[in-house]
Amino acid sequence: FVLSNLVNSGISDIYVLAQHQPQSLLEYLDRAWVSNFGGNDCFVTTLMPGEGGLFSGTADAVYQNLHLIERHQPDLVAVFAADHIYRMDVRQMVAYHLERNADVSVAAVPVPIKQASAYGVMVTDSDGLIREFQEKPQQPAAIPGDPSRAYASMGNYLFNPDVLAVLLEEAGRNGGSDFGRHIMPGLPGRFPVFAYDFSGNR
Repeated sequence: FVLSNLVNSGISDIYVLAQHQPQSLLEYLDRAWVSNFGGNDCFVTTLMPGEGGLFSGTADAVYQNLHLIERHQPDLVAVFAADHIYRMDVRQMVAYHLERNADVSVAAVPVPIKQASAYGVMVTDSDGLIREFQEKPQQPAAIPGDPSRAYASMGNYLFNPDVLAVLLEEAGRNGGSDFGRHIMPGLPGRFPVFAYDFSGNR
């Protein structure tokens, strides 16, 4: 699903960071994507962990491949989880990111406030600027103007590449390995980080 969303949004330079027992995934990607998609200007490439044998988290997976960002020099880096079923035009999230001069944007899905304790919740201003990340809070913050719902993170991020490199280098030095647990909570007040309301994606 995430590959379809990216490709249908015109994003054609894609790395898949594989983890545990990936053989069936590798076979599927080769059969359904790599052989039918590759070209001079587009690719789907699978990357495996280094000598340690496993990625220790989502941020560690990207950190181990930071050299690829340095090589390609992209305008933006999209880091999207592959464990959700949804349809998304990523171009709309990119437009939101650029309009707000964001350094980081996080896809947010509104959830009923009574269920929000099961998620990572974002506390935002009325313009979407994230003030705080709450990890499975007992009393989740509501969306401004909508006390019945809260913004839950989808685990889909857009980063300005230079900011992403700084964050990953810092996390690597400090033992941080996961975007949701170790990187995102420290961003509000340091970088302009915004919540993109996925419910408006059409």
